[in-house]
Amino acid sequence: MSNKIYLTPGPSQLFYTFEEHFKNALFLDVPSMSHRSKDFVSILQHTVECLKELLEVPAEYDVFFLSSANEAWDRIIQNLVINSSHHFANGAFSKKFYDFALQHGMESTLTQVGDGAVFSDFTVPEKAELIGLTKNETSMGFTIPEAEIESLRKANPDKLMALDMVSATPSLTIDLNNIDTAYFSVQKAFGMPPGLGVWICNEKCHEKAAKKSEVSSLGSYRSLPNLKKLGDKNQTPETPNTMFIYLLGKIAEDMIKVGKQKIVNDTVYKSTILYQAIESHPKLSPFVTDSSYQSKTTIVVNADGPEKFISYLKEKGLVIGSGYGAHKENHIRIANFPTHSKEVIEMLVDFLPEIE
Repeated sequence: MSNKIYLTPGPSQLFYTFEEHFKNALFLDVPSMSHRSKDFVSILQHTVECLKELLEVPAEYDVFFLSSANEAWDRIIQNLVINSSHHFANGAFSKKFYDFALQHGMESTLTQVGDGAVFSDFTVPEKAELIGLTKNETSMGFTIPEAEIESLRKANPDKLMALDMVSATPSLTIDLNNIDTAYFSVQKAFGMPPGLGVWICNEKCHEKAAKKSEVSSLGSYRSLPNLKKLGDKNQTPETPNTMFIYLLGKIAEDMIKVGKQKIVNDTVYKSTILYQAIESHPKLSPFVTDSSYQSKTTIVVNADGPEKFISYLKEKGLVIGSGYGAHKENHIRIANFPTHSKEVIEMLVDFLPEIE
C-alpha cells in the first residue's frame, strides 16, 4: 500500500482494518456468493445489525443498500414526494438535492444562504411534504447543530425529514429519532472505497411510498416497497455489491469495539487542535467563522496560496484536499475521520507552522 496518508474529504484514507477484511473476503469467496444464498443473507443481516447498533438507529427503522448517496436523492424524491419538497442549502451538495427534485418535475422550494453561512430562517412552506437537510456540508465545512434539527422537527411534525449524513456519521452524534429518512455513502467516515450507499427509512416513509404508488410510479427495481419486501428477508432486489456490504459490516463491527463515544470524543479532540493550528497561522483561517457551526469532520480553510500547503504536506506524506468548485483557488479541505489517528492529526498540526 502507499506510504501516503489521505486526509482528503472523500474518497479518503481506508480504514485501518480494511485490508485485513478485504483479504478475508477473498479467502471466503464473498464476491462469488449468490445474493440469494444463505451466506449472503447472513452477511447482509450482520451488516444491518452492526450499523443499527453503531449509529443508534431506532429498532423499527429499515436499512437498505444503494450505489451511492447521490442515488438516495433520486430514490427519496421518487418514493417520498408527490408534489413538493423543501431544501436548506448552504453549499454545493445540499443544493444538489434540490436540483434533483426539480429534475424529477417537483414544485420544490429552497432556502439558500451564502456558502458556509448560518441559516437564520427555518420556515418551511405548507405545501412541502419533505424537508431536506445536510448534517455536514462537505464542500464548505458547515455543520447543523442537533438542537436546530430538533427544533425543525418539532415545528413540522407532519412533514418527512430527510438527513444527508455523508461525512458526518459515525463521527458526530445524530439523533435519528428526529429523522424519518437518512443516507450516506461509505468513502468518507467509514474508510472504504466509493461504490456503496446506505439508506435508512422509518414507517412514515413506507406509508408515504404506498400513498404515492396510488398516483405515480415509484421507479423500478429499487422502489421503496421492493426494497422493503426483500429487505425483510435480508435480501436485495438486484445483485448487489456483496463485497462492500460484507466489508461495511466488518468495519462497523470494528467501530463498535472501539466505541461510538470514543469515536465522537476523538473527533472533537482532533478537530479542536486542527482549528487552533489554523487560527494561529498567519495565512490560514476557518471558512466557517462561528465555532458552533464548524464541521468537525471536514475542516474547510481559507488559505493564502493553497497549493503551497497541499504540496508541502504531500512531501511529508500527508495528502489534503483542495477547495470545492468556485473555492478551489482559495480553500484547502482537511478530513478528520475515524481512521485518522490522533498522531496523524498532531503531525499535520506540527507541520503547518513550517509553511510560510
